[in-house]
Amino acid sequence: MTAPVAIRRLNAADADFAQHLDHLLSWESVSDDGVNQRVLDIIKAVRERGDAALVEFTQRFDALEVASMADLILPRERLELALTRITAEQRQALEVAAERVRSYHEKQKQDSWTYTEADGTVLGQKVTPLDRAGLYVPGGKASYPSSVLMNAIPAKVAGVAEVVMVVPTPRGEINEIVLAAAAIAGVDRVFTIGGAQAVAALAYGTESVPPVDKIVGPGNIYVATAKRHVFGKVGIDMIAGPSEILVVCDGQTDPDWIAMDLFSQAEHDEDAQSILVSPDAAFLDRVAESIARLLPSLEREAIARTSIEGRGALILVEDMAQAIEVANRIAPEHLELSVENPEQYLPEIRHAGAIFMGRYTAEALGDYCAGPNHVLPTSGTARFSSPLGVYDFQKRSSIIHCSAAGASELGKVASVLARGESLTAHARSAEYRIKN
Repeated sequence: MTAPVAIRRLNAADADFAQHLDHLLSWESVSDDGVNQRVLDIIKAVRERGDAALVEFTQRFDALEVASMADLILPRERLELALTRITAEQRQALEVAAERVRSYHEKQKQDSWTYTEADGTVLGQKVTPLDRAGLYVPGGKASYPSSVLMNAIPAKVAGVAEVVMVVPTPRGEINEIVLAAAAIAGVDRVFTIGGAQAVAALAYGTESVPPVDKIVGPGNIYVATAKRHVFGKVGIDMIAGPSEILVVCDGQTDPDWIAMDLFSQAEHDEDAQSILVSPDAAFLDRVAESIARLLPSLEREAIARTSIEGRGALILVEDMAQAIEVANRIAPEHLELSVENPEQYLPEIRHAGAIFMGRYTAEALGDYCAGPNHVLPTSGTARFSSPLGVYDFQKRSSIIHCSAAGASELGKVASVLARGESLTAHARSAEYRIKN
């Protein structure tokens, strides 16, 4: 007998639906005062004592006996060695995934451009890669080689000269497939440090760790809090919340498939969110039965159950049009359009990190090997932000090259506006270039 699963049911026709949906979606990825203060103390120590602080924190938090920073540096040869230690099947999977990710991101590259006006004035934009990017990778048993590929490859495609990876090795646990992924992705330097101290080292630099221009990659609450604090000194990718999936289904997909798609996010952690929206009430019942039947078969059953029961939902809508409205309201990280002819709904989707089209496109394919990046905006931030990409590792500089005639004409306009703002030095600077 399958154990019942207490998954929330919502009906978009109910008067209080919006209120219940807001409550379901609410998530605050904030640190308590204790975490915040510990992170500030760690950042201060790394800034003041550099490598010595990193060694001390690694001994304390990762239970490692290290004598000096030299023990926390992995040479390129060690990454290459990892390629020989993983199975042939794992290496082939990494290489196929890497090639697909690289091919997709190559199409995101932007080139510099200029145009010349009639009077000879040249305007344009210069696109330049960052000098150095920092990649945070969770360590130990909860390691994600796919995250290495998704973060490092776009940086390399963008032209970043040096990618520096930090990955903790608690109790000496080294994940060979993560190091192999780093080798394949072209990571240049690896330090076996983690936590807020690794973020601080990347942001400010130490005797051994070079300062970077941007820090990307997932981490726990200490990592996320540290990224908040160093933002401004360096760029960051995002402050990510729990993983989430929204499946919109017309009721014609195998309910077991949909249940497992929901589990694919629920198994991440207890706060992950899995939601199904459908206009077919009987189909929602069949998926609920599949959830109850299949949940005990998961290796991470306890985590998935907590997620499904705590933050999951089955939502009944009037029709597909209302389903799309709900999807836009949620602005999910992952959106599956498990419907016939999904292309017809695509123009109506305004907010989603990644859109998985059709019954055969499982979200899990995007996590590993489809090609698009799996670092996506969460917690409704797809309303204003985008997946990680090549553009995150490039910056743009404006180009302005005035001809004498252009400077004269523009100077007249600038003079009027500057004097209107009482900035007379601005005005006079422009006026010097006006032809008499």
